[in-house]
Amino acid sequence: MSARISRRRGGRWGRALAALGLLGAVGAGALAVAWATLPDPSGLARRLPATTALVEQRRAEARLRGVPFRVQMQPVELDRISPRLAEAVVLSEDASFFGHAGFDWQEIRNAAEQNLRAGRTVRGASTLTQQLAKNLWLGTERTWLRKGREALLALKLERSLTKRRLLAVYLNVVEWGDGVFGAEAAARRWFGVTAAELSAAQAAALAAMLPAPRRAELSPAPPWLARRARKVLGLLRQTRKIGDDAYVAAAAELERILGAPAEPGDADASDLEPPDDDLAPVAAPAGPPPRPAAPPRDVTPGGAAPGDAAPPSTD
Repeated sequence: MSARISRRRGGRWGRALAALGLLGAVGAGALAVAWATLPDPSGLARRLPATTALVEQRRAEARLRGVPFRVQMQPVELDRISPRLAEAVVLSEDASFFGHAGFDWQEIRNAAEQNLRAGRTVRGASTLTQQLAKNLWLGTERTWLRKGREALLALKLERSLTKRRLLAVYLNVVEWGDGVFGAEAAARRWFGVTAAELSAAQAAALAAMLPAPRRAELSPAPPWLARRARKVLGLLRQTRKIGDDAYVAAAAELERILGAPAEPGDADASDLEPPDDDLAPVAAPAGPPPRPAAPPRDVTPGGAAPGDAAPPSTD
Protein backbone atom coordinates (compact mmCIF):
# COMPACT_ATOMS: atom_id res chain seq x y z
CA MET A 1 0.00 0.00 0.00
CA SER A 2 2.70 2.47 1.02
CA ALA A 3 4.61 1.73 -2.18
CA ARG A 4 1.55 2.51 -4.31
CA ILE A 5 0.97 5.80 -2.42
CA SER A 6 4.62 6.68 -2.87
CA ARG A 7 4.42 6.01 -6.61
CA ARG A 8 1.26 8.13 -6.93
CA ARG A 9 2.92 11.00 -5.07
CA GLY A 10 6.01 10.63 -7.23
CA GLY A 11 3.86 10.76 -10.33
CA ARG A 12 2.14 13.94 -9.18
CA TRP A 13 5.46 15.62 -8.40
CA GLY A 14 6.81 14.56 -11.77
CA ARG A 15 3.82 16.00 -13.61
CA ALA A 16 4.08 19.24 -11.59
CA LEU A 17 7.77 19.59 -12.38
CA ALA A 18 7.12 18.89 -16.04
CA ALA A 19 4.40 21.56 -16.10
CA LEU A 20 6.73 24.06 -14.43
CA GLY A 21 9.43 23.21 -16.93
CA LEU A 22 7.01 23.73 -19.79
CA LEU A 23 5.89 27.07 -18.39
CA GLY A 24 9.51 28.11 -17.98
CA ALA A 25 10.29 27.17 -21.55
CA VAL A 26 7.26 29.07 -22.84
CA GLY A 27 8.22 32.11 -20.75
CA ALA A 28 11.80 32.01 -21.99
CA GLY A 29 10.58 31.71 -25.56
CA ALA A 30 8.23 34.66 -25.13
CA LEU A 31 11.07 36.76 -23.71
CA ALA A 32 13.30 35.80 -26.60
CA VAL A 33 10.62 36.80 -29.11
CA ALA A 34 9.98 40.08 -27.30
CA TRP A 35 13.71 40.84 -27.19
CA ALA A 36 14.08 40.17 -30.91
CA THR A 37 11.08 42.27 -31.90
CA LEU A 38 11.88 45.33 -29.78
CA PRO A 39 13.84 48.22 -31.38
CA ASP A 40 17.61 48.02 -31.73
CA PRO A 41 19.20 51.01 -29.94
CA SER A 42 22.66 50.63 -31.49
CA GLY A 43 22.05 53.39 -34.05
CA LEU A 44 21.82 55.89 -31.20
CA ALA A 45 25.55 55.47 -30.65
CA ARG A 46 26.13 57.45 -33.83
CA ARG A 47 23.20 59.85 -34.13
CA LEU A 48 20.72 61.54 -31.84
CA PRO A 49 16.99 60.99 -32.45
CA ALA A 50 14.94 63.67 -34.19
CA THR A 51 11.64 62.49 -32.68
CA THR A 52 10.41 60.05 -30.04
CA ALA A 53 7.29 58.17 -29.02
CA LEU A 54 6.64 60.82 -26.36
CA VAL A 55 6.87 63.65 -28.90
CA GLU A 56 4.37 61.86 -31.15
CA GLN A 57 2.12 61.13 -28.16
CA ARG A 58 2.04 64.82 -27.24
CA ARG A 59 1.27 65.65 -30.86
CA ALA A 60 -1.63 63.18 -30.82
CA GLU A 61 -2.94 64.60 -27.54
CA ALA A 62 -2.90 68.13 -28.95
CA ARG A 63 -4.70 66.94 -32.09
CA LEU A 64 -7.43 65.33 -29.97
CA ARG A 65 -7.85 68.55 -27.99
CA GLY A 66 -7.90 70.59 -31.19
CA VAL A 67 -5.03 72.83 -30.09
CA PRO A 68 -1.86 73.77 -32.00
CA PHE A 69 1.33 71.96 -31.11
CA ARG A 70 4.83 73.08 -32.06
CA VAL A 71 7.81 70.90 -31.22
CA GLN A 72 10.95 72.64 -29.98
CA MET A 73 13.77 70.09 -30.15
CA GLN A 74 17.36 70.81 -31.21
CA PRO A 75 19.72 67.85 -30.76
CA VAL A 76 23.23 68.74 -29.57
CA GLU A 77 26.11 66.57 -28.46
CA LEU A 78 27.08 66.23 -24.81
CA ASP A 79 30.05 68.60 -25.10
CA ARG A 80 27.55 71.36 -26.00
CA ILE A 81 25.52 70.87 -22.81
CA SER A 82 26.55 72.49 -19.54
CA PRO A 83 28.25 69.97 -17.21
CA ARG A 84 26.19 71.50 -14.39
CA LEU A 85 22.98 70.39 -16.10
CA ALA A 86 24.24 66.85 -16.65
CA GLU A 87 25.29 66.64 -13.01
CA ALA A 88 22.08 68.18 -11.70
CA VAL A 89 19.90 65.78 -13.69
CA VAL A 90 21.84 62.72 -12.54
CA LEU A 91 21.80 63.82 -8.89
CA SER A 92 18.09 64.61 -9.05
CA GLU A 93 16.79 61.69 -11.10
CA ASP A 94 19.23 58.80 -10.71
CA ALA A 95 22.17 59.32 -8.36
CA SER A 96 23.40 55.74 -8.96
CA PHE A 97 23.27 56.08 -12.75
CA PHE A 98 26.99 55.45 -13.31
CA GLY A 99 26.99 52.43 -10.99
CA HIS A 100 24.00 50.33 -12.09
CA ALA A 101 23.21 48.30 -15.19
CA GLY A 102 19.79 49.80 -15.89
CA PHE A 103 17.99 49.12 -12.61
CA ASP A 104 18.62 50.51 -9.12
CA TRP A 105 17.55 47.60 -6.94
CA GLN A 106 18.09 49.48 -3.68
CA GLU A 107 15.91 52.34 -4.89
CA ILE A 108 13.27 49.82 -6.00
CA ARG A 109 13.21 48.32 -2.49
CA ASN A 110 13.06 51.76 -0.86
CA ALA A 111 10.21 52.86 -3.12
CA ALA A 112 8.28 49.63 -2.53
CA GLU A 113 8.55 50.03 1.24
CA GLN A 114 7.48 53.68 1.14
CA ASN A 115 4.56 52.96 -1.19
CA LEU A 116 3.47 50.05 1.00
CA ARG A 117 3.46 52.27 4.09
CA ALA A 118 1.50 54.97 2.27
CA GLY A 119 -0.96 52.54 0.75
CA ARG A 120 -0.50 54.15 -2.67
CA THR A 121 2.25 55.01 -5.13
CA VAL A 122 4.06 58.04 -3.77
CA ARG A 123 7.56 57.29 -5.04
CA GLY A 124 8.93 55.82 -8.25
CA ALA A 125 12.21 54.05 -8.86
CA SER A 126 12.79 54.37 -12.60
CA THR A 127 16.38 54.96 -13.61
CA LEU A 128 17.47 57.36 -16.33
CA THR A 129 17.83 54.34 -18.63
CA GLN A 130 14.25 53.25 -17.98
CA GLN A 131 12.99 56.79 -18.47
CA LEU A 132 14.91 56.99 -21.73
CA ALA A 133 13.37 53.74 -22.99
CA LYS A 134 9.91 55.08 -22.16
CA ASN A 135 10.51 58.42 -23.85
CA LEU A 136 12.06 56.95 -27.00
CA TRP A 137 9.69 54.09 -27.75
CA LEU A 138 6.77 53.71 -25.36
CA GLY A 139 5.21 56.97 -24.22
CA THR A 140 3.47 57.36 -20.86
CA GLU A 141 0.83 54.63 -21.06
CA ARG A 142 0.58 52.97 -17.63
CA THR A 143 0.23 49.22 -18.06
CA TRP A 144 2.20 46.21 -16.87
CA LEU A 145 2.92 45.31 -20.49
CA ARG A 146 4.53 48.70 -21.03
CA LYS A 147 6.61 48.26 -17.87
CA GLY A 148 7.79 44.87 -19.11
CA ARG A 149 8.80 46.27 -22.48
CA GLU A 150 10.48 49.19 -20.73
CA ALA A 151 12.60 46.78 -18.67
CA LEU A 152 13.73 44.85 -21.76
CA LEU A 153 14.50 48.06 -23.64
CA ALA A 154 16.49 49.37 -20.69
CA LEU A 155 18.64 46.24 -20.84
CA LYS A 156 19.09 46.71 -24.58
CA LEU A 157 20.12 50.34 -24.09
CA GLU A 158 22.66 49.44 -21.42
CA ARG A 159 24.15 46.72 -23.65
CA SER A 160 24.34 48.97 -26.72
CA LEU A 161 25.45 52.36 -25.40
CA THR A 162 28.00 53.71 -22.95
CA LYS A 163 26.83 55.64 -19.91
CA ARG A 164 27.94 58.96 -21.38
CA ARG A 165 26.04 58.24 -24.57
CA LEU A 166 22.92 57.22 -22.63
CA LEU A 167 23.13 60.51 -20.75
CA ALA A 168 23.61 62.47 -23.97
CA VAL A 169 20.55 60.89 -25.59
CA TYR A 170 18.47 61.35 -22.44
CA LEU A 171 19.32 65.04 -22.19
CA ASN A 172 18.31 65.51 -25.83
CA VAL A 173 14.87 63.89 -25.65
CA VAL A 174 13.54 64.48 -22.12
CA GLU A 175 10.47 66.71 -21.87
CA TRP A 176 10.96 70.21 -20.39
CA GLY A 177 7.61 71.87 -21.02
CA ASP A 178 4.71 71.83 -23.45
CA GLY A 179 6.34 71.01 -26.78
CA VAL A 180 9.84 71.50 -25.35
CA PHE A 181 12.19 68.51 -25.61
CA GLY A 182 15.90 68.32 -24.88
CA ALA A 183 18.42 70.52 -23.11
CA GLU A 184 19.02 72.99 -25.95
CA ALA A 185 15.34 73.78 -26.44
CA ALA A 186 14.82 73.93 -22.67
CA ALA A 187 17.69 76.37 -22.12
CA ARG A 188 16.35 78.64 -24.84
CA ARG A 189 12.72 78.34 -23.71
CA TRP A 190 13.26 79.00 -20.01
CA PHE A 191 16.36 81.21 -19.93
CA GLY A 192 17.12 82.47 -23.45
CA VAL A 193 20.59 80.88 -23.51
CA THR A 194 22.15 77.83 -25.12
CA ALA A 195 22.50 74.56 -23.23
CA ALA A 196 26.24 75.14 -23.00
CA GLU A 197 25.69 78.49 -21.26
CA LEU A 198 23.45 77.26 -18.43
CA SER A 199 24.58 78.28 -14.95
CA ALA A 200 24.43 76.05 -11.88
CA ALA A 201 21.25 77.79 -10.68
CA GLN A 202 19.56 77.44 -14.07
CA ALA A 203 20.61 73.79 -14.23
CA ALA A 204 19.14 73.12 -10.79
CA ALA A 205 15.83 74.71 -11.82
CA LEU A 206 15.65 72.63 -15.01
CA ALA A 207 16.52 69.38 -13.23
CA ALA A 208 13.84 70.10 -10.62
CA MET A 209 11.18 70.33 -13.36
CA LEU A 210 11.61 66.81 -14.67
CA PRO A 211 8.98 64.96 -12.62
CA ALA A 212 6.26 67.30 -13.97
CA PRO A 213 7.69 69.53 -16.71
CA ARG A 214 4.33 70.60 -18.11
CA ARG A 215 3.28 71.84 -14.66
CA ALA A 216 6.45 73.88 -14.17
CA GLU A 217 6.49 77.66 -13.90
CA LEU A 218 9.09 80.20 -12.83
CA SER A 219 8.79 83.61 -11.18
CA PRO A 220 6.95 82.50 -9.20
CA ALA A 221 7.69 78.80 -9.10
CA PRO A 222 5.18 76.47 -7.43
CA PRO A 223 6.24 75.19 -3.98
CA TRP A 224 7.15 71.70 -5.18
CA LEU A 225 9.48 73.08 -7.85
CA ALA A 226 11.13 75.64 -5.58
CA ARG A 227 11.78 72.97 -2.94
CA ARG A 228 13.25 70.53 -5.45
CA ALA A 229 15.44 73.18 -7.11
CA ARG A 230 16.95 74.25 -3.78
CA LYS A 231 17.59 70.61 -2.93
CA VAL A 232 19.31 69.94 -6.27
CA LEU A 233 21.55 72.97 -5.86
CA GLY A 234 22.45 71.74 -2.39
CA LEU A 235 23.38 68.34 -3.83
CA LEU A 236 25.70 70.02 -6.34
CA ARG A 237 27.48 71.60 -3.39
CA GLN A 238 27.49 68.42 -1.25
CA THR A 239 29.04 66.38 -4.05
CA ARG A 240 31.61 69.13 -4.69
CA LYS A 241 30.43 69.83 -8.22
CA ILE A 242 30.48 73.48 -7.18
CA GLY A 243 32.47 75.12 -4.38
CA ASP A 244 31.16 77.06 -1.40
CA ASP A 245 31.63 80.49 -2.98
CA ALA A 246 30.00 79.35 -6.21
CA TYR A 247 27.12 77.92 -4.19
CA VAL A 248 26.44 81.20 -2.42
CA ALA A 249 26.27 83.05 -5.74
CA ALA A 250 24.17 80.28 -7.34
CA ALA A 251 21.74 80.21 -4.41
CA ALA A 252 21.12 83.94 -4.78
CA GLU A 253 20.59 83.52 -8.53
CA LEU A 254 18.25 80.58 -7.97
CA GLU A 255 16.04 82.64 -5.66
CA ARG A 256 15.74 85.29 -8.36
CA ILE A 257 14.83 82.58 -10.89
CA LEU A 258 12.24 80.98 -8.62
CA GLY A 259 10.68 84.25 -7.54
CA ALA A 260 9.12 82.34 -4.65
CA PRO A 261 9.65 82.75 -0.90
CA ALA A 262 11.46 80.00 0.95
CA GLU A 263 8.94 77.46 2.20
CA PRO A 264 7.88 77.69 5.88
CA GLY A 265 9.04 74.98 8.21
CA ASP A 266 5.51 73.68 8.64
CA ALA A 267 4.73 73.56 4.91
CA ASP A 268 2.22 70.92 3.90
CA ALA A 269 4.31 68.07 2.50
CA SER A 270 1.60 67.17 -0.02
CA ASP A 271 1.86 70.69 -1.46
CA LEU A 272 5.56 70.18 -2.07
CA GLU A 273 5.26 67.00 -4.16
CA PRO A 274 5.16 67.43 -7.96
CA PRO A 275 1.68 67.03 -9.46
CA ASP A 276 0.81 64.22 -11.83
CA ASP A 277 2.03 65.30 -15.27
CA ASP A 278 -0.05 62.71 -17.13
CA LEU A 279 -3.52 62.36 -15.66
CA ALA A 280 -5.05 60.97 -18.86
CA PRO A 281 -2.30 60.13 -21.35
CA VAL A 282 -3.03 59.14 -24.93
CA ALA A 283 -1.23 55.93 -25.88
CA ALA A 284 1.83 56.59 -28.01
CA PRO A 285 1.22 55.56 -31.61
CA ALA A 286 2.94 52.36 -32.62
CA GLY A 287 5.71 52.79 -35.11
CA PRO A 288 9.36 52.22 -35.98
CA PRO A 289 12.24 53.27 -33.74
CA PRO A 290 13.01 57.02 -33.56
CA ARG A 291 14.58 58.29 -36.75
CA PRO A 292 18.10 59.67 -36.26
CA ALA A 293 18.92 63.31 -36.77
CA ALA A 294 21.87 64.41 -38.80
CA PRO A 295 24.84 65.15 -36.54
CA PRO A 296 25.48 68.89 -35.98
CA ARG A 297 27.87 70.23 -38.61
CA ASP A 298 29.87 72.30 -36.13
CA VAL A 299 30.75 69.44 -33.81
CA THR A 300 34.41 68.56 -34.04
CA PRO A 301 34.84 64.92 -35.13
CA GLY A 302 35.50 62.83 -32.09
CA GLY A 303 34.66 65.72 -29.76
CA ALA A 304 31.67 63.87 -28.31
CA ALA A 305 32.99 60.35 -28.61
CA PRO A 306 31.21 58.42 -25.87
CA GLY A 307 33.10 56.79 -23.05
CA ASP A 308 32.25 55.25 -19.75
CA ALA A 309 33.46 58.17 -17.70
CA ALA A 310 31.33 60.13 -15.23
CA PRO A 311 29.50 63.37 -16.25
CA PRO A 312 31.50 65.89 -18.31
CA SER A 313 32.87 68.03 -15.48
CA THR A 314 34.46 65.10 -13.70
CA ASP A 315 36.46 63.83 -16.68
